[in-house]
Amino acid sequence: PTQLGACMSEVVIRAAEAADYEEVHEVYACPGVVRGTLQLPYVSMDVIRKRLEEPSPDTYTLVADVYGRMVGDLKLLRRKGRLAHVADLGMAVHDDYQGQSIGTALMETAIDMADNWLNLKRVELDVYTDNARAIHLYKNFGFEIEGTRRALSFREGEYVDAYAMSRMRM
Repeated sequence: PTQLGACMSEVVIRAAEAADYEEVHEVYACPGVVRGTLQLPYVSMDVIRKRLEEPSPDTYTLVADVYGRMVGDLKLLRRKGRLAHVADLGMAVHDDYQGQSIGTALMETAIDMADNWLNLKRVELDVYTDNARAIHLYKNFGFEIEGTRRALSFREGEYVDAYAMSRMRM
């Protein structure tokens, strides 16, 4: 596992395990996570448990542990066929741990995996146009805005725009 010392003295990035389902549920129940991701609120613990127990063979899920507590996750979903060189990325960090380099640690590990183990040429993501912190993080890892996806999502009673971003490995 990758260990980093930033604002936190120990962040360990590792593969997700089925036993993580309760803590993953806690992350995705955070108001900031619900607002900042494309996930719906009120996802049942059973749905998350099933996702972790029966993952798609093309999904790679990393989690961030701080002192034994899982506080964030990141998924790379590799596409198939002629798009096998492309993966979609999604990430969430517990509200109480945002701004403490957890996202950076997850991204460092995911980019290493994408470039050096999965041989991905392109990683894509969608991020709300009002999520400045996430946009800044993604740009730090070489992601570029490719366009605006107007009214991509329905959030808190209104349609919101998102940027389509990608990172190309040259």
